[in-house]
Amino acid sequence: MKCHAASALLLLTRGESFSPASPTSRAPMKSSANTQQSTAPRRHFSSTLDAPPSSLNLSSEEDLQLTRQIIMAHVEKLGLDESILDDDDDENFRMVADPSSGDDDDLMDDDDYPENDLMIRAALGQKVERTPTWLFRQAGRHLPEYHEYKSKVGRNFLEMLSYPDDVAECTMQPCRRYEVDAAILFSDILVIPEALGVKVTMPGGVGIQVPFPLVGPADMRDRLPAKSEMTAEFVEDKLGHVLESVRLIRCRMREEDISIPLIGFSAAPWTLLFYMVGGSSKKNQGIGMEWLHEHSDASAELLDLLTTIVIEYMSAQVDNGAHMLQLFEAMGMMIEPAEFDKFALPCLEKIATELKSRHPDVPLMVFSRGASFANEKLSELGYDVVTIDGGVDRSTARDVVGGRTGLQGNYDPAELIEANGKTVETVRSTVRELLESLGPQRLIANLGEGLGGRESPELVNAFVEAVHEESEAMISAEN
Repeated sequence: MKCHAASALLLLTRGESFSPASPTSRAPMKSSANTQQSTAPRRHFSSTLDAPPSSLNLSSEEDLQLTRQIIMAHVEKLGLDESILDDDDDENFRMVADPSSGDDDDLMDDDDYPENDLMIRAALGQKVERTPTWLFRQAGRHLPEYHEYKSKVGRNFLEMLSYPDDVAECTMQPCRRYEVDAAILFSDILVIPEALGVKVTMPGGVGIQVPFPLVGPADMRDRLPAKSEMTAEFVEDKLGHVLESVRLIRCRMREEDISIPLIGFSAAPWTLLFYMVGGSSKKNQGIGMEWLHEHSDASAELLDLLTTIVIEYMSAQVDNGAHMLQLFEAMGMMIEPAEFDKFALPCLEKIATELKSRHPDVPLMVFSRGASFANEKLSELGYDVVTIDGGVDRSTARDVVGGRTGLQGNYDPAELIEANGKTVETVRSTVRELLESLGPQRLIANLGEGLGGRESPELVNAFVEAVHEESEAMISAEN
């Protein structure tokens, strides 16, 4: 079905459902591209149409025709073009009239659940026939098509994030070039500070910056909205362009027949605080820790606010079509273990607990970069996957998480740079070492650090192919 037709059917059958289903009754890991908030008011059909067609003792064909009449009446009511429902839509009408005629309980499950579900299965600890892979920063700077597109639209990275068409295009580019097992939303970790009214800039050559960081508790309370305002409605208002991008990506994936999971993500609270009070990842690196020591109460208050909006933001990404979630504690190297345990860890625990309560079947991945000392504790919080960075000893990585979670990582992106003397053959050899050290099951092969821009697309492709081929051979040999 066309993307806009799917959206119309979703609206008519879920937003004005015959018999609203409890969110907990959804089939496992079959999330909706446009699921409305459970608190949204539901409108109902009038007269005898209040009842499901199946309750009116009609034949299956009468059920189908009645369902068609209901939907077409509401297409007309909403002012939609009837052509959005093409000749292939009878099967979709039939599934509304008789949900048991489909393979699943949920109308859109077949459309939503990716054909290639290796990532989901590996994250949830299920057996796979080959190890799935994707790469941190797989979209963007290392791809020639990214630079061509960026030049064509005349916008810098931050500017493109406000244009859903740009976001969708950049998200899709690596999925067209490589046989990766997941797409990740093309976005940035600092969209949340922007939503809170903290200006973020990209002057060029110095990375993303916060030119006017918070200078103390009074400034924080004066400039930031209250925690009570961190609602789903706030996210829709301030970050609606991101959610629109998620929906558009899902449509593009259907149009291009790329059926893999879409990963939504956010920065974690400590990382957000670090930027909001320090302004940069390269300068004033000690200010974050100074806040924790000198403004402990204000720091806890800020972290609590950030935790709340991270939860709402990540949850909204699922509601709009993301299949998996990745939380990045990108500045883990900028906090000491004692402060991590006191300030950062409770936030990460609260995020995992709340997201799992809302979306129990959505795989949840966490990456505390530069803070591998926390990986054991992270594995106890309810995350499905703990990401290991390049500094983690692979020989002990499994023991650290103790079977509580899967692992993701930790290939060195320097192995993908031709100027380093790397070749397709060296990539395959080092991929084999990764798989032999960590094992091919309950693993998502990824990097220990994001792509920096100097990597060769040919070697990135060699990495993806080697992960698939080498792991498949290993798993076949084990069987």
